[in-house]
Amino acid sequence: MPRENVNDLLAFLAVARERSFTKAAAKLGVSQSALSHTVRGLEARLGVRLLNRTTRSVSPTDAGERLLQNVGPHFEQIEAELAVLRQLRGKPAGTIRITAVDHAADTVLWPALTKFLPRYPDITVEIIVDYGLTDIVAQRYDAGVRLGEQVAKDMIAVPIGPDMRMAVVGAPSYFAKRLPPRKPEDLPGHNCINLRLPTYGGLYAWGFEKNNQELKVRVEGQLVFNGTSQMLNAALAGFGLAYLPEDMALPHIAKGRLKRVLEPWCPPFPGYHLYFPSRRQSSPALALLVDALRYRA
Repeated sequence: MPRENVNDLLAFLAVARERSFTKAAAKLGVSQSALSHTVRGLEARLGVRLLNRTTRSVSPTDAGERLLQNVGPHFEQIEAELAVLRQLRGKPAGTIRITAVDHAADTVLWPALTKFLPRYPDITVEIIVDYGLTDIVAQRYDAGVRLGEQVAKDMIAVPIGPDMRMAVVGAPSYFAKRLPPRKPEDLPGHNCINLRLPTYGGLYAWGFEKNNQELKVRVEGQLVFNGTSQMLNAALAGFGLAYLPEDMALPHIAKGRLKRVLEPWCPPFPGYHLYFPSRRQSSPALALLVDALRYRA
């Protein structure tokens, strides 16, 4: 097979897997127009359309799906074998793809990586911030980071952080106009800053527990974000109450920028875990990172 056909097949496989020319072009390090030209050239030589294209989506045709399913695994096997050969050089190497929420990436992964990566210059770590409960096998991640209670039972889960607590906080300027809530049932009367989770397609319900009584409260307010950093900034600006990881709020509470409420209703819960498929043998690079991240109380 001519070399250009191999490169064109790799280009098609990237687009078919990503369902996007934009994402595939970024992954391959080429322009979107060049990638589109390459795929059209492949289709012309084969005499069959491989992709259905609209202004909003890209999907394989029947022929494209057949090519993806029958040819794709062979390239994956080649890539895996080359990765093994690189690891045989005596130095751990390879790329580790991890999905995590921004709070975990900032507070757990990044501090560990600043010490880990200089020791292993041939290891590349790619972190994708995502609030959806991503299927790491289907999306080709090596591992994910989630709270312990969110990890599927068929995964190997390694604790990488201590137990956590949530905190309901608001700025002094907010409480200058409203009385603080004394119990979770008071929250519907407040302007609350919401978090939208793509997994459920809706707003995150604030969870509370006291004396073995669990309570989920749906709150309302003027602002909705899909990240905790933006929620913190809005709370600091006095736009309402925010439900945040305690460690994000404590420095601002100590300086008087935020006031905490409903603390007795926010008990500890299992913290972040790194998880990966039990049926997949971990690469030496991932095994080293797991050991570096493992929480030791």
